Amino acid sequence: MQVASCKLQIAICKKLTQDIDRGRKLTRTFISGLILAALPIAPLYAGPVEDFETLREEVWEQTLDSSPTLATSIGDRRGDGQLGDLSLAEYDRQIAATSAFLARLNAIDADALPVALQVDHAIMLKSFEDSIAASEHDHTRYILFTNRGGWFSGFASLPYRSPFFTAADYESYLGRLESYRSVNNQGIARSRQAIALGMTQPCEPMQGFENRIEQQIVDDYTASPFWQPFAGEKPGSISEEKWAELKSSAQALIEGVVIPSYSEFLTFYTEDYAPNCRSGTPGILATPGGAEYYEYRVRSFTTTDMTPDEVHNLGLSEVARIRAEMVETAAEAGFESREAFIEHLRTDPQYFMTDVDEYVAYVAALAKHIDGFMPQLFGRLPRQPYTVAPIPAPNAPGNTTAYYEPGSLETGAAGIYRINTTELDQRPLWELPALGVHEAVPGHHHQIALQQELDIHPLRANGTFFTAFVEGWGLYSERLGIEMGLYDTPAKQMGRLSYEMWRATRLVVDTGLHAKGWSKERAVAYMLDNTALTAANVDAEVNRYMTWPGQALAYKVGELKIRELRGRAEEALGAEFDLREFHDTVLENGSIPLSVLEEHVDRWIAAELAVQAE
Repeated sequence: MQVASCKLQIAICKKLTQDIDRGRKLTRTFISGLILAALPIAPLYAGPVEDFETLREEVWEQTLDSSPTLATSIGDRRGDGQLGDLSLAEYDRQIAATSAFLARLNAIDADALPVALQVDHAIMLKSFEDSIAASEHDHTRYILFTNRGGWFSGFASLPYRSPFFTAADYESYLGRLESYRSVNNQGIARSRQAIALGMTQPCEPMQGFENRIEQQIVDDYTASPFWQPFAGEKPGSISEEKWAELKSSAQALIEGVVIPSYSEFLTFYTEDYAPNCRSGTPGILATPGGAEYYEYRVRSFTTTDMTPDEVHNLGLSEVARIRAEMVETAAEAGFESREAFIEHLRTDPQYFMTDVDEYVAYVAALAKHIDGFMPQLFGRLPRQPYTVAPIPAPNAPGNTTAYYEPGSLETGAAGIYRINTTELDQRPLWELPALGVHEAVPGHHHQIALQQELDIHPLRANGTFFTAFVEGWGLYSERLGIEMGLYDTPAKQMGRLSYEMWRATRLVVDTGLHAKGWSKERAVAYMLDNTALTAANVDAEVNRYMTWPGQALAYKVGELKIRELRGRAEEALGAEFDLREFHDTVLENGSIPLSVLEEHVDRWIAAELAVQAE
């Protein structure tokens, strides 16, 4: 579901940028959406349970007030026609409100709450503290986009994730098209301040960025993705006269608001921003306060207290372990060295397709095959289905190989496993098993769709996103492919190992770039030497890390914690260990900080041991 940090945004950023960080991955919104436009007034209540439940409900209601597209995704119409407010003044109001919420939360004795509410309390505490810590850095306030996009690219997904059943749905969509001018102006205004403060992105990873903006600027409004909702058949609930009126309004807004807004952003970017991009050292270390900001980002994305050095050393250790496994796999394939096997995998035509339709069909068939293993791994499955579809053309160049786009039962949208169909000569088939289990099931689709349907407070079901948990689960899911028998050839096994190595090298490269002054060339060389990723993929990934510091650390840190907890449970429960119950336990609270997950799994292990002792 790729901006500098969704935590630095308000409602529009939270919802519209969910496609970016999965190489546009995933995304629902960060808990920063728990913030109000106005400060809350704390009433008095009889006890901690009542106080907490009242606070939680107030936070949720005001989250919906300030997050129009989130409200729509759960069938709440309060935000119809709105996108939110991206202004710096609104951001400051929200941080002030968060501070007030935090004060009220800290006044509640968490130990006096039942366990279920203690989990909610811990999640809210972590989220509020993180949002306030983020606000202490100018980077959070002014860096609103990465080389993959921001408010403008997220807005382009509006036609794909809006409900279109009634005239009211279409009118709400039109209202959001009209609202985009204001949001775009607000984003540009904050980005101008970024230039003045030296908070721009490095030059090299932003090369070609303007081409992605240009793809939204078309001469024929019917060629715009924003016309798509009107290109098909008229819904039966809408009269011919009303349909003609809606289409006329859509044309006027696309031609008069949307396309001009993208043109204005293109002009700003090419004439003001790009000439002031950062040269020299590409890491955030080169910006004012960059070292402190990166230390915060490491803590935020991993939900731990790890330092950049600790993460770097963990990465070096993991790289050495995985590299040894790759050597063994190469030998099994009959190659004298790991390097020789990787060169074979990168260049042999048998591993690549040239036809886009055939590639999409291949990915879809593999996804359906993986579906068949799900009942063996989980006791609880979500109702919401998912589909396989290409990344929309304007967002595909330079993007990641794939990402997941959450759906919504309320809006009638399935989850989407998005695949990049550009540069197929750089997208080998041997990487698809690991990619599929990560992005679709049992990875992101299963976890995120299930979270939406869990019997937990809607604030947690729809409003929380901790990257270490979500991406850690995705990477852990790649290992589940071993138990499914998906890696049944040395090439596919090397594909899995290369993907795991990819996440391990991130720990080294991201910290190298942002804490140790690495150049892009050094980062690229390190990843090419250790992974089997193609050169184009490596280049795209390093560009991503340079413009989105810290995010890539979450995958491996989260996966290692889940593997640690599984090992702990297997050792403690022995023959009574049930893999399906363990997986359901890990997922039954939705996205949570790793410390909260560990406490929850430990409680489950203790309860299982108590049953055994009876």
